[in-house]
Amino acid sequence: MMKKSIFSIFLVAAIATNVCSQTNEPEREFRGAWVHTVGNQRYKEMTADQMKQHFIDVLDEFEKAKINAVIFQVRPQADAFYTNSIEPWSRFITGEQGVAPSPVWDPLQFMTEECHKRGMELHAWFNPYRVTSNDREVLCNEHLYYKKPYLFVTYGKQIYFDPGEPEAREHTLKVIADVVGRYDIDAVHFDDYFYPYKITENGKVVDFPDYESFEKYGAKDGFATEARNDWRRNNVNILIEALSKTIKNIKPWVKFGISPFGVWRNISSDPAGSNTTAGCENYDDLYADIKLWVEKRWIDYNVPQLYFDIGHPAADYATLIEWWSKNNYGENLYIGQDISKTVKVKSRTKEDEFLNQLPRKMELVRTNKNIHGNVWWSGYSLVRNPNGFADSLKNAYQTKIALMPKYKHIDTIAPDAVQNVRLEETEDGTFLKWDAPTTTDEMQKTVYYCVYLYPDPHKVYANLEQFKYPVAITQKTEFKIQAKYRYYSVTALDRLQNESKPAYIR
Repeated sequence: MMKKSIFSIFLVAAIATNVCSQTNEPEREFRGAWVHTVGNQRYKEMTADQMKQHFIDVLDEFEKAKINAVIFQVRPQADAFYTNSIEPWSRFITGEQGVAPSPVWDPLQFMTEECHKRGMELHAWFNPYRVTSNDREVLCNEHLYYKKPYLFVTYGKQIYFDPGEPEAREHTLKVIADVVGRYDIDAVHFDDYFYPYKITENGKVVDFPDYESFEKYGAKDGFATEARNDWRRNNVNILIEALSKTIKNIKPWVKFGISPFGVWRNISSDPAGSNTTAGCENYDDLYADIKLWVEKRWIDYNVPQLYFDIGHPAADYATLIEWWSKNNYGENLYIGQDISKTVKVKSRTKEDEFLNQLPRKMELVRTNKNIHGNVWWSGYSLVRNPNGFADSLKNAYQTKIALMPKYKHIDTIAPDAVQNVRLEETEDGTFLKWDAPTTTDEMQKTVYYCVYLYPDPHKVYANLEQFKYPVAITQKTEFKIQAKYRYYSVTALDRLQNESKPAYIR
């Protein structure tokens, strides 16, 4: 009975969305997926070749679902999924922190190259403060924890950098500046972990143990004892602003994005807050004033984690998506979506059935002009295709390739058009070829090309709108033609995916 009910719900949803969404997909939309490395103990059982193949398989599935941005976790806990001289290799690669994979290879470099081959962006995901996940972990002898223990505190069973220590902030800036400078990443990404989620013991909240740093810097920074929470928020603000400037000073085109917990403040805490009663608030519990960062334009995109169902009694998805929309200050706003909670939400009226909320959530995203896409948690869940979720993306919601939303505050100047578009017959088939534009301006440098195929526009087709989407985004200056069309065009994309004028051939 349950299987039949679930199938019927998905079938009706698929039919309904197929009708309305295939021709109404945005031409520009952020379609991200988080690929987490923290806690992935299976990596240590893989050889280098096996891990590379694992990532290739994941990216291939993303490509089928028209994902265009991969948010890859490269610093899960003061460690690294890349070669460097600042922090140790992550224990999640080999099972022991500080031990390099053998043979040595660079997961970040590999993922960046593989993403770019597929026309996807690579967003390097860092955790700024977490050092351990439990009290059983062993830090390697070279870890900064042993060299400068005053930069760290223990809260519950975990070790964290103390956000109140200026030197701890400088270390984080150094780590991220190193990656931005050495790798061709498209963005730096933080998730919701700033000051840690609060711990309770015997019904009481355990205060974060930053007494020593507050004694040293609180009054010096102008904060009285009763304003310690304001001081904590200021510590995070300093890091975010400094990181924004650091990234842009190194590479102006590299974006900075943050994915906060889904509630800034409840309306009971602040009249400007959302009409929710969530038990956790960014501003009061994590000391993350995301609303301020967006307003000040310290970040380039915001991805609130709306991991709630529509109708949630404490944090209704529909209420929150509207609140974030009204408080985006013209910045790029994407919605963090939990796949398993979206396609398997327990009904509040029928205990033996589940509801698929994907159609309604996608409608709320795509009908709001202030929202520019989604990020799916987790990418591994997308690959597993729970309850046909990935199939829904492929067949209804993301059937066409989408370019990235524009970042109007960074750069809107389009690159020069490609030259000499032509068709060439070879032993391997018919190829559409073109010559790349040249420039010495890094902001206008062409990084991808879009290929468009058109039928004869003078003939009648059921839906000419579908031909406005590119059939491929490629780094190459050629594309193999699989079927004959009357018209072809190629455009150039720069680092911010500003698109050149098309160059046609018929």
